[in-house]
Amino acid sequence: MNEPEPFTLFTSDHVRIDAGHAPGDRALCFVLVHGFTCSWRQPALRRISGVLNRYGGVVAFDLRGHGRSGGSSTVGDREVLDLAAAVRAARRRGYRRIAVVGFSLGGAVAVRHAALVGGVDAVATVSAPARWYYRGTAPMRRVHWVIERRAGRLAVRLARGVRVAAAGWDPLPEAPHEVAGRIAPTPLLVVHGDADAFFPLEHAHQLHDAADEPRELWIEPGFGHAEIAATPQLVHRIAAWATRAATAEAAATS
Repeated sequence: MNEPEPFTLFTSDHVRIDAGHAPGDRALCFVLVHGFTCSWRQPALRRISGVLNRYGGVVAFDLRGHGRSGGSSTVGDREVLDLAAAVRAARRRGYRRIAVVGFSLGGAVAVRHAALVGGVDAVATVSAPARWYYRGTAPMRRVHWVIERRAGRLAVRLARGVRVAAAGWDPLPEAPHEVAGRIAPTPLLVVHGDADAFFPLEHAHQLHDAADEPRELWIEPGFGHAEIAATPQLVHRIAAWATRAATAEAAATS
């Protein structure tokens, strides 16, 4: 694994984004998008980046309101601009193909970016929600308390350094399942565990069913939620899929 070199991005709405680049084969770059309250500098994300780096370059970054990035988290809305800035940075570094790998909230951002902005060659989501305002599990009820209540936003800022925008959504952004059909012909992989404590399997099926071909759905036995639960073996499989999918997409459009 190459040691990531930190660098700074700026989004189209002028938010400063903390990022890192691990150089690799210029044929393919993975853009890694973390989940809520995480950071590309955390050990779990660094381990994932290390596996992906065996297959190509890696650009990882902190979503707005997280880690060393500026701004406030809009929990899946304007984060699309953060990912767009990271994809542009990968292109500037000479990578010919881009595969986005997003975990949980980052998976929702990856879907929305691929559908609304485009310009990538493969998209893989892991433990992603298909829709907003899901409160069917205890962990997601806690997440909504963090996002929607002043005390919750203060708690997550003190505990995790995450700044959540107080204004909420206005207007309501399109949910991932509402836009997934626009991703094609870019290949989409939906990965979800049957032991996910945050989002049940219905989210994976809803997201996959809303997308058009080419698409794949992997239901992983015993797999929990997002970055913390992702094993090196699973990340290797995702990286191998993305390498094949991005190559096939590039060949189809050449």
